[in-house]
Amino acid sequence: MQETALALANGHFQTVFAKTSHGMVRGPSRFRLRGVIDPACAGQDAGTALDGRPRGIPIYPSIPDALAQVHPAPTHCVVGVATGGGVLPADLYADLKAAAGAGMTLVNGLHHLLSTDPELVRLTQENGGAILDIRKPKPASALRFWSGEVLRLQTPRVAVLGMDCAIGKRTTAMLLREACRAHGLRAEMIYTGQTGWLQGLQHGFIFDATLNDFVSGELERAILDCRRETDPDLILLEGQSALRNPSGPAGAEFILSGGARGVILQHAPGRMYFEDLEALGCTIPPIEEEIELIRLLGARVWAVTLHTRGLTPEAAREARGALADRLHLPVVLPLEDGVDALVKVIQQHL
Repeated sequence: MQETALALANGHFQTVFAKTSHGMVRGPSRFRLRGVIDPACAGQDAGTALDGRPRGIPIYPSIPDALAQVHPAPTHCVVGVATGGGVLPADLYADLKAAAGAGMTLVNGLHHLLSTDPELVRLTQENGGAILDIRKPKPASALRFWSGEVLRLQTPRVAVLGMDCAIGKRTTAMLLREACRAHGLRAEMIYTGQTGWLQGLQHGFIFDATLNDFVSGELERAILDCRRETDPDLILLEGQSALRNPSGPAGAEFILSGGARGVILQHAPGRMYFEDLEALGCTIPPIEEEIELIRLLGARVWAVTLHTRGLTPEAAREARGALADRLHLPVVLPLEDGVDALVKVIQQHL
């Protein structure tokens, strides 16, 4: 039987920082989600609050309120936010203590490790719970160094990269995996962040909790394991951050070390600055430059997908048309229109 959970998103559910909760609400999920905690939008359906599609997942103002109404009580409490630098928001702490006091297992994907907090450790031990820190780094002895074996692999790899972080790369990749399967293309996905693990994906690793020397090797390991265990027609690679995000540049690994030759590039036409770096004036480079940079790294952008937060539906469709004309590439709105058009693009290239 699938274990049950509540997701903590206190005050953040309707922001990009709650992407962990968003992924669990949209599904699939390793846990059966029985509710989201956020006093700012309590009383709503989480799906309706997220994208206007009810999913039967209530939003509660606090852990005690949820435990008073959800029966049987959920077994896990998931930190459902992904903050800059992986810092634990202070307003989540009281609910974590309440969850630990109720005997729940705390599941945490932040760099701030709950297992180092004496109070939470005490409460979980006294009440029969536990703490699972997903981002707890593995020792070097448990990691793989890159060997180059992946470059001999015949299975095509397509990377879903982005112009910025918190831009929808994983969501697009998950939608694309399901759409490929619906069209008879056996697709698997390599997760590289906490939410992919929480959504129950089988193959992957936590990119930013891995010693830098071993990121390429762990990516290689995940791809080779996926090929050996599932023999897919296509492997999708979930990108992280962006090639030129100064707070955490990433993306070249999926091309240079993972052997991706096709790229789906996620763009946010309504966003001028890198997320959370607005005060520094760190502007997102022109998408044409990013496409050329990806070409110089050894891959080709096959299509562009749009994250439309901050745009009206009309503005989003205008942006799609303008980009398609400028770039001479397919441009897709994944959440609004689905990704069947991307499947056709991939089939043409394969």
